[in-house]
Amino acid sequence: MRRYLLLLVSLLAAGLLAAAAGHAGPSGGGRIRVVAAENVWGSIAAQLGGARVDVTSVVANPATDPHDYEPSAVDARAFAEAKMVIASGAGYDPWAAKLVAANPVGGRVVLDVGDLVGTKAGGNPHSWYSPRDVHRVIAAIASDYAKLDPKDAAYFRARKAAFERHGLALYDAVIARIERRYHGVAVGASESIFTPLAQALGLKLVTPPSFLKAISEGTEPTAADTATIDRQIAKRQIAVWILNSQNSTPDVARLTEAARKRHIPVTTITETLTPASASFQQWQVRQLLALEEALRR
Repeated sequence: MRRYLLLLVSLLAAGLLAAAAGHAGPSGGGRIRVVAAENVWGSIAAQLGGARVDVTSVVANPATDPHDYEPSAVDARAFAEAKMVIASGAGYDPWAAKLVAANPVGGRVVLDVGDLVGTKAGGNPHSWYSPRDVHRVIAAIASDYAKLDPKDAAYFRARKAAFERHGLALYDAVIARIERRYHGVAVGASESIFTPLAQALGLKLVTPPSFLKAISEGTEPTAADTATIDRQIAKRQIAVWILNSQNSTPDVARLTEAARKRHIPVTTITETLTPASASFQQWQVRQLLALEEALRR
């Protein structure tokens, strides 16, 4: 609570400074100031906006857990000056909504991805692992840019078309290829972050949903769920084990080691861009190709 009170003071001060300097809207050169709670969305926003936007991503360090992130005064100022905010929502990054509420700005656009795709708090917030949701977010960002900067609407439409046609070409192609070749193959995963992608790829995710949710939310999985996964691994009932390397509990570490001992391929995914300098599509394609290779074994 004390931390958020301090941030509120910082936000209010930043808001007053921004208003006095006329910085509540576009930044220098007429660019739209955008803040993305996670660099997953920040990468997409930057590519869609090109030279007409300035994008700041708050959670960008691969070692940072977005669930537990504690925003700084620098983050507070970025939110205070942003004309557009993009957050995952659905309970994933509640600190972002608090920063927005603490410093309202007239005309600001807030894109809550959970609201956009219909995921409520308690649902699976990892929309960037749903190709369908990714394309919906792309459309929403481009549309919001055009509303904020109508004179450059044609520019944003062209950026969107190029990004979807060329930037995401390999991403879409690898997804389609895996779905075609490995539809129905049983796999296991360490947490629910993989669930949307498994559905898109047509893979049969046999890990108990309650285990996936428990690990994602930092709660203790049941003994029954853990025993089920132990049995699936021991009997080699899964072709691949997918590990979120940014959220490995002792239970997950033990299961991962058990999979390796049974010669079940293990492939990793992350919640944020890895490395941080990668684009959304570079990161996703690298992970998809690694998964495809694991399925091929």
